[in-house]
Amino acid sequence: MQTLLFETTKPNLSDSNNVLPSDRAFHEWYRFVLSFPPHLVRHYVTEFGLSADDLLLDPFCGTGTTVVEGKLLGIPSAGIEASPFSHFVSSVKTNWAINSSELLAEATAIHHRAIDELMPITDLPDAGNPSAELMSLSPELQQLMVTNSISPLPLHKAIILLNRIDLDASAHSRDYLRLALAKTLVKHASNLRFGPEVGVGEIKHDAPVMGPWLREVKHMGRDLEQARSDTPVEVLCHDARNVSQVLKANSVSAVITSPPYPNEKDYTRAIRLESVLLGFLTSKKDLRLWKERLLSSNTRTAYRNNHDHEHVKDFESIHSLSEHIESRRIELAKTSGFERMYARVTALYFGGMYRHLADLRQVLRPGAHLAYVVGDQASFFRIMIRTADLLAEIAASLGYEVVRKDLFRTRFSTATREQLNEEVLILKYHA
Repeated sequence: MQTLLFETTKPNLSDSNNVLPSDRAFHEWYRFVLSFPPHLVRHYVTEFGLSADDLLLDPFCGTGTTVVEGKLLGIPSAGIEASPFSHFVSSVKTNWAINSSELLAEATAIHHRAIDELMPITDLPDAGNPSAELMSLSPELQQLMVTNSISPLPLHKAIILLNRIDLDASAHSRDYLRLALAKTLVKHASNLRFGPEVGVGEIKHDAPVMGPWLREVKHMGRDLEQARSDTPVEVLCHDARNVSQVLKANSVSAVITSPPYPNEKDYTRAIRLESVLLGFLTSKKDLRLWKERLLSSNTRTAYRNNHDHEHVKDFESIHSLSEHIESRRIELAKTSGFERMYARVTALYFGGMYRHLADLRQVLRPGAHLAYVVGDQASFFRIMIRTADLLAEIAASLGYEVVRKDLFRTRFSTATREQLNEEVLILKYHA
C-alpha cells in the first residue's frame, strides 16, 4: 500500500500543552502528565459543530480531558479507558452530583481525626519521628511501584488518611476524597518527577499530606459550587479496540482523543503509586490483566498472545518500518530482550490502531468527525516513526476520509537532533 501524502495545517491553536488558568476547574482535580489541554477539545468541538444532540467519544479517555470539557460545554460524551485508576479519575471528575458544603464538612471532620491519629508519634501534624513504628505496604505491593516513589513517613500519613476516608466518609463523598488524596500523593507527598519519563527526584524524608489534601478538597468544593451542567457523561472501563461491545451502533457524532504513541514509555508507571495505594492494583496478575487491555505501544505491553500485527501485514510502509528497526538493531549489535521486541511492538501498535479504527465504524454516525492527537517518535534506535501519516494510511484503507493534519506543537529530539511533530489527524467517516 502507498503512504498517503497530505498537507499539515496550523490552525488557531496554542502550542502550549498547559492548562490555562481559566480551564483549571474540574480538569485540575487530577491530570495525567501527558494529557492534552482543554482548549484543544474546545477548538474541535466548535469546528465539528457539536451540540446537545450529539455524542462525543474519547476512546482513549485517560483522566478525562475530553469528557470533562464536553460536560462543561453541554455536549453529551462517553469515555473508554482500560486503566482502572484512570477510569476512576474520569468518572469522579464528571460526576457533579454532590453538595459542596457537605463534601467540605466531611473532609474537615476526617482531617481532624487523621491529625489526632497522627499526633501520638509526631511533634507536629506534618513532621514526625522517622524512628517511630510506621504503617507501610506489603512487600508485594511495594514491588509494583517505582522504587522510592514515596518515603516511609509521608506514606504512613497517607495510609492514616486513606483509612480514615474509607472508615468515615459517606458513600456519596468517598470517591471525591480518595481522588483528592491521589493528587496529593503525586503533587505533594511523593518523590516522583516527570520528565517525559517518570522517575525519582529529590528524596523527601518528610512531606505534608493532611493539609494539602484538605486544600485539594476545598478546590473541588469551589468548582462544584459553580457547576451548572447536568449533561450526561458515561465512562467505561474497557479496551478501545472493542468499542462496539459497549457503545450503541450509529451513536457517536465525533471523536476527540489521544491514543498512546509507539515508544518505550510504560504509561502505567506514571500512575503506579496512586493505583497501588488506593487499591486499584494489588498484584502482578492485576497488572498483567490491565496491560493486556491496553493498546500495545511499548515492549512491556507486547505479550505473546497479542496478534494485532496480523492486521497490518499487507501495509508495505509498516512492514518496511519494522524491518528497518530490526536491521538497525542488528547493525548496532543490540541484543537485549526489550530491544529485540522493538520491531514487533511497532507492528503491534499499528495493528492495534487498525483494530480500533475498524471496530469504531460500527458506532459512528454517518458524517462523524474524528480528531486524533498523535506524535512522531524516534525511540527505537533513532528511526523516525511518522505516526499520523501511518494512521492516515490505515484509516483510508478502512473507508475514512483523511481530511488533513493540524500541527499542534513541536518537540526537539535530542536523540535525532530533529523536530518531532505532535499533530492532530482529522478524519471523517462516511457510512
